Amino acid sequence: MDQQTPRSSLLTLPGAIIIAGAIIAIAIIWVKKPASTVPAANTTDDRQAQETVNLSPVTAADHILGNPNAAIKIVEYSDPSCPYCKLFNPTMASIMDQYGPSGKVSWVYRSFPLDKPDADGNILHPNAGHESQALECIASLGGNDKFWAYEKNIYAKDTTGTSGLDQKLLPLMAKELGLDTTTFNKCLSSGQFKDRVDADSASGVTAGVSGTPTSFLVLTEPLNARSEKYISDALIQYRIPAELLHAANDKKLIVMSGAMPKAMVSGLIDALLGD
Repeated sequence: MDQQTPRSSLLTLPGAIIIAGAIIAIAIIWVKKPASTVPAANTTDDRQAQETVNLSPVTAADHILGNPNAAIKIVEYSDPSCPYCKLFNPTMASIMDQYGPSGKVSWVYRSFPLDKPDADGNILHPNAGHESQALECIASLGGNDKFWAYEKNIYAKDTTGTSGLDQKLLPLMAKELGLDTTTFNKCLSSGQFKDRVDADSASGVTAGVSGTPTSFLVLTEPLNARSEKYISDALIQYRIPAELLHAANDKKLIVMSGAMPKAMVSGLIDALLGD
């Protein structure tokens, strides 16, 4: 998961949390938040039922893949330039292939571009805001299906791994989806959707997002005993720090930070659904 922090607090392996004994990295790039929005540190080992999360409700204005009324809505705050979001993207696509057709799970995308300078003036992903606005232009011109196709292509076309997508590809990708590039370029250059992207990002900060990808599993029913046990077991099995996977205090929302492994995510969903 991507995050900007003061240099004095950088992790030993920058931005990455490696699960020892497994071939999976629960990786995060962090972003520094205003001090007023940072929740008090939880010093207990059990994070379940210990935190209030102020997540904006999912509405028709969101970008939703799947059933808007699904029992589990996975709200992902993502950065188009984030390598760990790119890593997590196929996992979420696979989750939707598995649970989307039944209408049990939906995927909600919200922008959280890490394109603001940190305390040292460094910008982690300078093109991320531009790319997030490109996604909004695609949605306005082509609708929901084109949005999700473009979202997938942004990660697929970025083959550099670290330096980000060649911005010249943005209109070409719009053309590949059958959209008019002149209209697309006009939308993007005008900054028409900058406020929308900024609003998404601000809602993430309010919800406690501190890096990308960060996902929230929004539930229609509170956690059952099986799912609570699954979370506790998963922290041990996958060696996940408790701050990266825990339930909010109303037990109707789960915070999941980082590029979590597919097996863990699908196991959690099965426990929540009682499958």
